[in-house]
This record gives sequence, structure tokens and C-alpha cells, in this order.
Amino acid sequence: MSTERFYADLPEFREFAEFTDLDSYAPLPDDWTVLASDVVGSTIAIEQGRYKQVNMSGAATIMAVINAADGVDLPYVFGGDGAVIAAPPIVAEACKTALARAASMIAAIYDLELRVAAFPASDLRARGGDILVRKFGLGPGARLAMFAGDGLELADTLLKDVDEGAQYRISLDDESPDLDGLTCRWEPLAPSHGVMATIMVKGLGSGESSELRYTLDEIQRILGGDAAEAAPTSNRTLSFRFPPRGLKLEALAFNAFTPFKARFWRIIMESLAQLYAECFQKQVGPYNAPQYRKEMVSQTDFRKYDGMLRMVLDLTLEQADALEAVLEQERAAGRLVYGFHRSDAALMTCLVFDLTSAEHVHFIDGADGGFALAARQLKEQIAG
Repeated sequence: MSTERFYADLPEFREFAEFTDLDSYAPLPDDWTVLASDVVGSTIAIEQGRYKQVNMSGAATIMAVINAADGVDLPYVFGGDGAVIAAPPIVAEACKTALARAASMIAAIYDLELRVAAFPASDLRARGGDILVRKFGLGPGARLAMFAGDGLELADTLLKDVDEGAQYRISLDDESPDLDGLTCRWEPLAPSHGVMATIMVKGLGSGESSELRYTLDEIQRILGGDAAEAAPTSNRTLSFRFPPRGLKLEALAFNAFTPFKARFWRIIMESLAQLYAECFQKQVGPYNAPQYRKEMVSQTDFRKYDGMLRMVLDLTLEQADALEAVLEQERAAGRLVYGFHRSDAALMTCLVFDLTSAEHVHFIDGADGGFALAARQLKEQIAG
């Protein structure tokens, strides 16, 4: 029996807290392939003020693979300095090629090295890393994959292991990837409350599910309401300027398909139309400014789960201190490990598939290191 529609046919859940029901996840089929990317030396890039390029690199690998999948619905997760996408056999080879091409392009235009690899789900299971999947509905045109099990963590370890991971590594391909739909035209999101907190939490032992529920409950207690109220995207934080700050980054990403100047001026013209629509809250072509802003607020990945809880929250300084104190208390008790990074902005990178049917999703990360630096703290805690 074909497993091509495994992810497409998964039922959606709409209440984020349900991600903690680990018994409701479905096993990724053994014949699927897990594709992974990781920016080498992301810490150095952060120190050089190039974290937006790091984010664009991770998002580009997702966009390239989705465009190569020819309409097959794929689960994926954005990790800030990398990404994971799973693909069924019917499109696995095309997706591997797209990932290899994206990595080659990133090296050429951003001078960043990407590790890329392809892991059969069956191999990860044989090594003790199971992969379970659910689908979280953000809106009519957007959904996020949630992953449970240790499979993605194992894939990340193998990806970075020169010897053990060698058999899974993908050789680069100098042909052009299709990145149509990848954009970065919005300004960094300034916090409306005080600080953008990037948080990673991994529950330990058999009580993982209950520990995650406890963490969510504590976040709600500290916020005085649902975490959605602390989402980085809101009408207060969304800001579009002309010319977009990310104009050159986006134009470079498409340079392989069209001459840089042609793409640059196309983005300029599209941005002018968007500026008009934003200023007067009008619709220009398929871009309906009021509707798009409304959808953007809800269609982001500011909270997700891929074996660990990841969140980017707009908090007051007092809320950030209180949340970090709770996490440290739980860590000291041996119930979890965590990463916590504070910054004065969040970054947003957009995948736009079809504006008319609200098919767009927006990746959120803390500025100046976000998930990359939070992950470093979490790994240090694991290492003891």
C-alpha cells in the first residue's frame, strides 16, 4: 500500500496544548526519508551579525524541497540554523536533489556551508530513534508538523558526525533550486512588551508528557492567559518598510534563476505595490493587506514541538525572569533541560504558496542567535 498520503491524511488538531498527548502521534512510515540540513559554524555567523542569512538558509532548504515534491504534502520543521523535512518514496530522490542544490546555492551566495543528509526512517528506527508525527492546524491554508520520539535528535547527531553520518550525507549539486515563494520583506519584529525570549524545553524520562503540560501551564500562569497572547506577530509588531531590509538577501537567493538585477527590480516593484496596499489597507492584485496581516498573526511557527518544545515569546522583563526561574527549578529537579535566549527582536522568514487561498506560513526565530544559542545552552545541560 502506498504511503504517499500519510501526512496529508493525518487529522489536524487546533488546540496547541494537545501536542503533549504523545499517544496521538502516528509513526512515520519506514519507507519515508528524513532530509536534514544544518549551517556549519552558525555561532561565527551570529558573531558576524549574519543570523538572518542563517535563517534564510534553513528556510531555503524547506522551500526547495517543497517545490520539488510536486504537490505532495510534506511534514517539516524549521530550526533556525537548519531544518528537517520528511518525504515519501515517490518524491524522495527529487527532494534529495533539491536539498543538494539549495546547499550549493547557499554556499555560493551567502558563503555559508550547509551539512545536508538523507536518512531512511527505517535506519533511524533500527538505531533506536523513532519518529512520530501529528499535524497542527494554524488556519485554513497553513499547518505545522509536530514530531515526537528521538528520531530527529538522532538524525541531527548523525548529520554532525563525520564518520557515522558519512553514509547518509548528500553530495552538493550545482544546478539551480526552485525557491519560488521564499521571501523576507518584513522588518524584524520589535517586542511590544520588553524582550523576545527564545525557549527550548526537553522533558526527561517517562514523565516527559506531564512535564511539557506543566511547562505550558506555568507559561500561561506567568502570562495570565494563553501563550498566543505573547506571539511575536501582532498589528503592533508587524512593520513593512520600503525598500525592504531583506531585499538583497531575497534577490540573491533567486539569482541562479534570473539575473540579479532583474530579480532585484522585480522585488522592488512588488514591494512598492505592497507598500501601497499596506499604507492604504487595500488589495493590490492577490495581496490583500488587511486580510494578509490577520492571517500572518496566526500562521506562524512561534510555538512548535519536534521532540522538544520550541517557542518565541514577546514578554515583559519580569515575565522572562519568572519563566527562566521556573525552567531552572525544573532542571535542578532533573525533570527537564532547557535553552533560553533573550533578544531585542524576532526575525521572520516567509513561505508564500498561494495568497488567494491563505496558503502561507511564517518562520519565527529570536534575533542575534535565537534557537541556535538556546540549543547550545540546552546541549550543555545535557552534557552536564
